[in-house]
Amino acid sequence: MSKRLWGNSFRKLTRFLNKLEDNKISYKLDTVRNDYIMVEVAVPAQRWEVEFSPDGDVVVERFKSFEDVGDEGLLEYLFENFSD
Repeated sequence: MSKRLWGNSFRKLTRFLNKLEDNKISYKLDTVRNDYIMVEVAVPAQRWEVEFSPDGDVVVERFKSFEDVGDEGLLEYLFENFSD
């Protein structure tokens, strides 16, 4: 990957992080697939995953809350439906 492509991607990432910080929106950095840096953003009733690739692509996924809050009994659903 050329320095130019990485530079453009890094610039996009740092601009986005600076904007989050300027707006006092907390975030967490993570990696879940090769060559992508993911920024996880949690705001009321939503969670965002914004991924930056070395070639400059930006992938955004937004997850909205069902707004139905359950008790710890709901955790059993998690394990019953999503365990290997």
